[in-house]
Amino acid sequence: MLRQSYLRCGVQASAQENPFSPTHFRAGSEGWRVCVAPMIDVTDRHCRYFHRLLAPHVRLYTEMITTGAIEHGNRSRLLDFNVIEHPVALQLGGSEPAALGAAAQVGQEWGYDEINLNCGCPSERVQKGAFGACLMAEAQLVADCVKAMQDAVTVPVTVKHRLGLDYDESYGMVRDFVGTLHQAGCRVFIVHARNAVLKGLSPKDNREIPPLRYNVAELLRNDFPDAVFVLNGGIAEVDQAVTLLHRFDGVMLGRAAWHDPAVLSALSRRLWPQSLVSDEAQVLQNMVDYAAEQVRQGVPLRMVVRPMLGWLSGRPGARRWRQMLSDPAHLNEQDPMLITRAYEQVAGHRSVSV
Repeated sequence: MLRQSYLRCGVQASAQENPFSPTHFRAGSEGWRVCVAPMIDVTDRHCRYFHRLLAPHVRLYTEMITTGAIEHGNRSRLLDFNVIEHPVALQLGGSEPAALGAAAQVGQEWGYDEINLNCGCPSERVQKGAFGACLMAEAQLVADCVKAMQDAVTVPVTVKHRLGLDYDESYGMVRDFVGTLHQAGCRVFIVHARNAVLKGLSPKDNREIPPLRYNVAELLRNDFPDAVFVLNGGIAEVDQAVTLLHRFDGVMLGRAAWHDPAVLSALSRRLWPQSLVSDEAQVLQNMVDYAAEQVRQGVPLRMVVRPMLGWLSGRPGARRWRQMLSDPAHLNEQDPMLITRAYEQVAGHRSVSV
Protein backbone atom coordinates (compact mmCIF):
# COMPACT_ATOMS: atom_id res chain seq x y z
CA MET A 1 0.00 0.00 0.00
CA LEU A 2 1.19 3.53 -0.72
CA ARG A 3 2.02 5.30 2.50
CA GLN A 4 -0.28 8.21 3.30
CA SER A 5 2.68 10.60 3.68
CA TYR A 6 3.31 10.43 -0.04
CA LEU A 7 -0.19 11.50 -1.07
CA ARG A 8 0.81 15.14 -1.29
CA CYS A 9 0.66 15.58 -5.05
CA GLY A 10 -2.25 17.99 -4.99
CA VAL A 11 -0.68 20.42 -2.51
CA GLN A 12 1.05 23.47 -3.93
CA ALA A 13 3.76 25.29 -1.99
CA SER A 14 3.60 29.07 -2.04
CA ALA A 15 6.20 31.15 -3.83
CA GLN A 16 7.06 32.82 -0.51
CA GLU A 17 8.35 29.50 0.88
CA ASN A 18 11.04 29.25 -1.74
CA PRO A 19 14.11 31.44 -2.16
CA PHE A 20 14.54 30.29 -5.75
CA SER A 21 11.06 31.16 -6.98
CA PRO A 22 10.72 34.16 -9.32
CA THR A 23 8.75 37.09 -8.03
CA HIS A 24 6.95 37.69 -11.31
CA PHE A 25 4.69 34.62 -11.61
CA ARG A 26 1.48 35.27 -13.51
CA ALA A 27 -1.77 34.70 -11.67
CA GLY A 28 -2.54 30.99 -11.66
CA SER A 29 0.84 30.00 -13.10
CA GLU A 30 2.12 28.07 -10.08
CA GLY A 31 0.30 24.93 -11.22
CA TRP A 32 2.50 24.80 -14.33
CA ARG A 33 5.78 25.64 -12.64
CA VAL A 34 7.36 22.27 -13.46
CA CYS A 35 5.80 19.82 -15.92
CA VAL A 36 6.74 16.49 -17.46
CA ALA A 37 6.08 16.49 -21.19
CA PRO A 38 3.54 14.27 -22.92
CA MET A 39 5.63 11.65 -24.73
CA ILE A 40 4.21 8.95 -26.98
CA ASP A 41 5.12 5.44 -25.82
CA VAL A 42 6.67 6.93 -22.68
CA THR A 43 4.31 8.74 -20.31
CA ASP A 44 1.82 5.95 -19.70
CA ARG A 45 0.16 5.51 -16.31
CA HIS A 46 3.05 3.48 -14.88
CA CYS A 47 5.56 6.13 -15.86
CA ARG A 48 3.39 8.88 -14.39
CA TYR A 49 2.97 6.93 -11.15
CA PHE A 50 6.75 6.60 -10.83
CA HIS A 51 7.31 10.26 -11.65
CA ARG A 52 4.78 11.31 -9.04
CA LEU A 53 6.70 9.40 -6.37
CA LEU A 54 9.82 11.31 -7.38
CA ALA A 55 8.20 14.72 -7.61
CA PRO A 56 5.10 15.50 -5.51
CA HIS A 57 4.24 18.82 -7.19
CA VAL A 58 5.09 18.54 -10.87
CA ARG A 59 2.30 18.51 -13.43
CA LEU A 60 2.07 15.25 -15.38
CA TYR A 61 0.75 14.73 -18.90
CA THR A 62 -0.57 11.68 -20.68
CA GLU A 63 0.69 10.51 -24.01
CA MET A 64 -1.19 12.13 -26.87
CA ILE A 65 -4.52 10.33 -27.30
CA THR A 66 -6.50 10.96 -30.46
CA THR A 67 -10.17 11.86 -30.46
CA GLY A 68 -10.86 8.78 -32.58
CA ALA A 69 -9.25 6.51 -30.00
CA ILE A 70 -11.41 7.99 -27.26
CA GLU A 71 -14.56 7.72 -29.36
CA HIS A 72 -14.01 4.15 -30.53
CA GLY A 73 -11.36 2.62 -28.26
CA ASN A 74 -11.23 1.07 -24.81
CA ARG A 75 -11.54 4.15 -22.64
CA SER A 76 -10.49 2.46 -19.43
CA ARG A 77 -7.28 1.24 -21.03
CA LEU A 78 -6.61 4.65 -22.54
CA LEU A 79 -7.67 6.96 -19.73
CA ASP A 80 -7.44 5.23 -16.36
CA PHE A 81 -4.93 6.70 -13.94
CA ASN A 82 -4.01 6.44 -10.27
CA VAL A 83 -5.35 9.09 -7.91
CA ILE A 84 -1.84 10.04 -6.79
CA GLU A 85 -1.07 11.31 -10.30
CA HIS A 86 -2.98 14.56 -9.69
CA PRO A 87 -2.40 17.12 -11.05
CA VAL A 88 -2.52 15.23 -14.35
CA ALA A 89 -3.45 16.53 -17.79
CA LEU A 90 -4.93 14.72 -20.77
CA GLN A 91 -3.32 15.61 -24.08
CA LEU A 92 -5.57 15.25 -27.09
CA GLY A 93 -4.73 14.90 -30.76
CA GLY A 94 -7.29 15.98 -33.34
CA SER A 95 -8.49 18.81 -35.54
CA GLU A 96 -12.29 18.64 -35.50
CA PRO A 97 -13.87 21.01 -32.96
CA ALA A 98 -16.88 18.81 -32.21
CA ALA A 99 -14.78 15.69 -31.73
CA LEU A 100 -12.31 17.54 -29.52
CA GLY A 101 -15.13 19.00 -27.45
CA ALA A 102 -16.61 15.54 -26.92
CA ALA A 103 -13.21 14.04 -26.04
CA ALA A 104 -12.46 16.90 -23.65
CA GLN A 105 -15.76 16.27 -21.88
CA VAL A 106 -14.87 12.59 -21.48
CA GLY A 107 -11.48 13.61 -20.09
CA GLN A 108 -13.02 15.89 -17.50
CA GLU A 109 -15.52 13.23 -16.50
CA TRP A 110 -12.60 10.80 -16.11
CA GLY A 111 -11.07 13.20 -13.60
CA TYR A 112 -8.29 14.95 -15.50
CA ASP A 113 -7.22 18.37 -14.23
CA GLU A 114 -6.48 19.90 -17.63
CA ILE A 115 -7.13 19.21 -21.30
CA ASN A 116 -4.21 19.98 -23.60
CA LEU A 117 -4.33 20.19 -27.39
CA ASN A 118 -1.29 18.92 -29.29
CA CYS A 119 -0.16 21.45 -31.91
CA GLY A 120 3.48 20.42 -31.91
CA CYS A 121 3.96 16.77 -32.85
CA PRO A 122 5.63 16.47 -36.29
CA SER A 123 5.32 12.71 -36.85
CA GLU A 124 4.07 11.23 -40.12
CA ARG A 125 1.07 9.83 -38.27
CA VAL A 126 -0.19 13.25 -37.24
CA GLN A 127 0.61 14.74 -40.63
CA LYS A 128 -1.59 12.12 -42.28
CA GLY A 129 -4.34 13.02 -39.84
CA ALA A 130 -3.76 16.77 -40.37
CA PHE A 131 -3.30 17.54 -36.69
CA GLY A 132 -0.34 18.03 -34.34
CA ALA A 133 2.19 20.55 -35.68
CA CYS A 134 0.22 20.87 -38.92
CA LEU A 135 -2.34 22.88 -36.98
CA MET A 136 0.07 25.79 -36.58
CA ALA A 137 -0.82 26.70 -40.17
CA GLU A 138 -4.52 26.74 -39.22
CA ALA A 139 -4.75 29.22 -36.36
CA GLN A 140 -8.47 29.94 -36.73
CA LEU A 141 -9.28 26.22 -36.84
CA VAL A 142 -7.27 25.73 -33.63
CA ALA A 143 -9.14 28.64 -32.06
CA ASP A 144 -12.43 26.95 -32.99
CA CYS A 145 -11.15 23.72 -31.44
CA VAL A 146 -10.12 25.51 -28.25
CA LYS A 147 -13.50 27.21 -28.02
CA ALA A 148 -15.34 23.91 -28.48
CA MET A 149 -13.25 22.33 -25.75
CA GLN A 150 -13.77 25.28 -23.41
CA ASP A 151 -17.51 25.08 -23.97
CA ALA A 152 -17.46 21.40 -23.01
CA VAL A 153 -15.38 21.55 -19.81
CA THR A 154 -14.62 23.71 -16.79
CA VAL A 155 -11.00 22.58 -16.33
CA PRO A 156 -8.24 24.57 -18.10
CA VAL A 157 -7.87 24.05 -21.84
CA THR A 158 -4.26 24.57 -22.89
CA VAL A 159 -2.21 24.31 -26.07
CA LYS A 160 1.26 22.86 -26.68
CA HIS A 161 2.87 24.20 -29.84
CA ARG A 162 6.13 24.91 -31.66
CA LEU A 163 7.65 28.23 -32.67
CA GLY A 164 7.04 27.70 -36.37
CA LEU A 165 6.89 25.30 -39.27
CA ASP A 166 9.72 24.03 -41.42
CA TYR A 167 12.36 26.73 -41.89
CA ASP A 168 10.21 29.81 -41.44
CA GLU A 169 11.62 31.42 -38.31
CA SER A 170 9.64 34.64 -38.49
CA TYR A 171 8.24 35.73 -35.15
CA GLY A 172 5.08 37.02 -36.75
CA MET A 173 3.82 33.54 -37.53
CA VAL A 174 3.88 32.23 -33.95
CA ARG A 175 2.78 35.59 -32.53
CA ASP A 176 -0.31 35.57 -34.72
CA PHE A 177 -0.98 31.91 -33.90
CA VAL A 178 -0.86 32.58 -30.17
CA GLY A 179 -2.79 35.80 -30.59
CA THR A 180 -5.65 34.03 -32.36
CA LEU A 181 -5.88 31.44 -29.58
CA HIS A 182 -5.61 34.15 -26.96
CA GLN A 183 -8.64 35.87 -28.47
CA ALA A 184 -10.48 32.54 -28.19
CA GLY A 185 -9.76 32.50 -24.45
CA CYS A 186 -6.70 30.27 -24.19
CA ARG A 187 -4.44 31.46 -21.39
CA VAL A 188 -1.86 28.68 -20.97
CA PHE A 189 0.65 27.98 -23.73
CA ILE A 190 3.36 25.32 -23.59
CA VAL A 191 6.00 26.39 -26.08
CA HIS A 192 8.43 23.87 -27.51
CA ALA A 193 11.07 26.42 -28.45
CA ARG A 194 11.97 24.91 -31.82
CA ASN A 195 10.35 24.84 -35.23
CA ALA A 196 8.72 21.64 -36.44
CA VAL A 197 10.15 20.48 -39.76
CA LEU A 198 7.41 18.43 -41.36
CA LYS A 199 9.37 17.02 -44.29
CA GLY A 200 12.78 15.43 -44.06
CA LEU A 201 13.22 15.15 -40.29
CA SER A 202 12.11 12.33 -38.01
CA PRO A 203 10.43 13.08 -34.67
CA LYS A 204 13.78 12.42 -32.98
CA ASP A 205 15.55 14.81 -35.34
CA ASN A 206 12.86 17.39 -34.65
CA ARG A 207 13.81 17.26 -30.98
CA GLU A 208 17.46 17.93 -31.75
CA ILE A 209 18.15 19.63 -35.10
CA PRO A 210 15.94 22.75 -35.31
CA PRO A 211 17.68 25.32 -33.11
CA LEU A 212 16.31 26.21 -29.72
CA ARG A 213 15.13 29.83 -29.61
CA TYR A 214 14.30 30.64 -26.02
CA ASN A 215 14.46 34.35 -26.81
CA VAL A 216 11.57 34.04 -29.25
CA ALA A 217 9.48 32.13 -26.70
CA GLU A 218 10.22 34.93 -24.24
CA LEU A 219 8.90 37.49 -26.72
CA LEU A 220 5.54 35.71 -26.55
CA ARG A 221 5.52 36.00 -22.80
CA ASN A 222 6.19 39.71 -23.07
CA ASP A 223 3.56 40.28 -25.76
CA PHE A 224 0.78 38.41 -23.90
CA PRO A 225 1.31 39.46 -20.28
CA ASP A 226 -1.90 37.93 -18.91
CA ALA A 227 -1.11 34.44 -20.27
CA VAL A 228 1.02 31.66 -18.79
CA PHE A 229 3.96 30.45 -20.86
CA VAL A 230 5.71 27.17 -20.09
CA LEU A 231 9.02 26.55 -21.83
CA ASN A 232 9.78 23.13 -23.33
CA GLY A 233 12.84 21.92 -25.21
CA GLY A 234 16.42 21.18 -24.21
CA ILE A 235 15.87 21.45 -20.45
CA ALA A 236 17.92 18.73 -18.76
CA GLU A 237 19.54 20.10 -15.58
CA VAL A 238 18.30 21.53 -12.30
CA ASP A 239 20.30 24.77 -12.42
CA GLN A 240 19.18 25.38 -15.99
CA ALA A 241 15.51 24.86 -15.08
CA VAL A 242 15.72 27.16 -12.05
CA THR A 243 17.37 29.90 -14.10
CA LEU A 244 14.74 29.63 -16.83
CA LEU A 245 11.97 30.03 -14.25
CA HIS A 246 13.08 33.66 -13.94
CA ARG A 247 12.17 34.14 -17.61
CA PHE A 248 9.10 31.90 -17.95
CA ASP A 249 6.11 30.90 -15.84
CA GLY A 250 7.04 27.24 -15.98
CA VAL A 251 9.39 24.67 -17.46
CA MET A 252 8.56 21.34 -19.04
CA LEU A 253 11.07 18.49 -19.03
CA GLY A 254 10.84 15.84 -21.71
CA ARG A 255 13.46 13.20 -22.44
CA ALA A 256 15.52 14.24 -19.42
CA ALA A 257 12.74 12.92 -17.18
CA TRP A 258 12.88 9.62 -19.06
CA HIS A 259 16.64 9.16 -19.33
CA ASP A 260 17.48 10.54 -15.87
CA PRO A 261 14.32 10.52 -13.72
CA ALA A 262 16.30 11.46 -10.60
CA VAL A 263 16.40 15.01 -11.98
CA LEU A 264 12.73 15.32 -10.98
CA SER A 265 13.53 14.63 -7.33
CA ALA A 266 16.49 17.00 -7.37
CA LEU A 267 14.42 19.76 -8.95
CA SER A 268 11.58 19.21 -6.49
CA ARG A 269 13.91 19.50 -3.50
CA ARG A 270 15.36 22.70 -4.95
CA LEU A 271 12.07 24.41 -5.74
CA TRP A 272 9.91 23.10 -2.88
CA PRO A 273 12.40 22.77 0.01
CA GLN A 274 9.70 22.67 2.69
CA SER A 275 7.70 19.89 1.00
CA LEU A 276 8.16 16.17 1.46
CA VAL A 277 10.05 14.44 -1.36
CA SER A 278 10.39 10.68 -0.88
CA ASP A 279 13.89 9.34 -0.47
CA GLU A 280 15.25 6.58 -2.68
CA ALA A 281 14.35 3.73 -0.33
CA GLN A 282 10.76 4.96 -0.02
CA VAL A 283 10.37 5.27 -3.79
CA LEU A 284 11.77 1.78 -4.22
CA GLN A 285 9.39 0.28 -1.65
CA ASN A 286 6.39 1.99 -3.21
CA MET A 287 7.34 0.77 -6.68
CA VAL A 288 7.71 -2.80 -5.41
CA ASP A 289 4.25 -2.56 -3.84
CA TYR A 290 2.81 -0.98 -6.96
CA ALA A 291 4.38 -3.62 -9.20
CA ALA A 292 2.93 -6.38 -7.04
CA GLU A 293 -0.54 -4.87 -7.37
CA GLN A 294 -0.21 -4.44 -11.12
CA VAL A 295 1.09 -7.98 -11.65
CA ARG A 296 -1.90 -9.31 -9.73
CA GLN A 297 -4.08 -7.43 -12.24
CA GLY A 298 -2.30 -9.08 -15.15
CA VAL A 299 -0.03 -6.19 -16.16
CA PRO A 300 3.36 -7.33 -17.52
CA LEU A 301 6.14 -6.44 -15.10
CA ARG A 302 8.18 -4.99 -17.96
CA MET A 303 5.60 -2.21 -18.37
CA VAL A 304 5.92 -1.20 -14.73
CA VAL A 305 9.72 -1.19 -14.52
CA ARG A 306 10.39 0.39 -17.92
CA PRO A 307 10.32 4.01 -16.65
CA MET A 308 12.75 3.08 -13.87
CA LEU A 309 15.63 2.03 -16.12
CA GLY A 310 17.41 5.39 -16.07
CA TRP A 311 16.70 6.20 -12.41
CA LEU A 312 20.16 5.30 -11.10
CA SER A 313 22.19 6.64 -14.02
CA GLY A 314 25.77 7.45 -13.13
CA ARG A 315 25.74 5.35 -9.98
CA PRO A 316 27.89 2.28 -9.20
CA GLY A 317 25.88 -0.74 -10.30
CA ALA A 318 23.55 1.27 -12.55
CA ARG A 319 24.47 -0.77 -15.60
CA ARG A 320 23.59 -4.02 -13.85
CA TRP A 321 20.35 -2.40 -12.63
CA ARG A 322 19.34 -1.66 -16.21
CA GLN A 323 20.40 -5.10 -17.44
CA MET A 324 18.34 -6.93 -14.82
CA LEU A 325 15.23 -4.82 -15.38
CA SER A 326 15.53 -5.31 -19.14
CA ASP A 327 16.23 -9.05 -19.19
CA PRO A 328 13.25 -10.99 -20.61
CA ALA A 329 14.23 -14.08 -18.63
CA HIS A 330 13.87 -12.12 -15.37
CA LEU A 331 10.83 -10.14 -16.44
CA ASN A 332 8.89 -13.19 -17.60
CA GLU A 333 8.90 -14.50 -14.04
CA GLN A 334 6.56 -11.62 -13.14
CA ASP A 335 8.23 -11.29 -9.73
CA PRO A 336 8.08 -7.73 -8.34
CA MET A 337 11.05 -8.52 -6.11
CA LEU A 338 13.18 -8.28 -9.24
CA ILE A 339 13.21 -4.53 -8.52
CA THR A 340 14.76 -5.19 -5.12
CA ARG A 341 17.30 -7.66 -6.44
CA ALA A 342 18.34 -5.22 -9.15
CA TYR A 343 18.65 -2.43 -6.62
CA GLU A 344 20.95 -4.55 -4.49
CA GLN A 345 23.44 -4.30 -7.34
CA VAL A 346 23.82 -0.64 -6.44
CA ALA A 347 26.35 -0.70 -3.62
CA GLY A 348 25.47 0.39 -0.15
CA HIS A 349 21.66 0.17 -0.15
CA ARG A 350 19.46 -2.06 1.92
CA SER A 351 16.75 -4.28 0.46
CA VAL A 352 13.02 -3.85 0.87
CA SER A 353 10.20 -6.36 1.05
CA VAL A 354 6.69 -6.69 -0.32
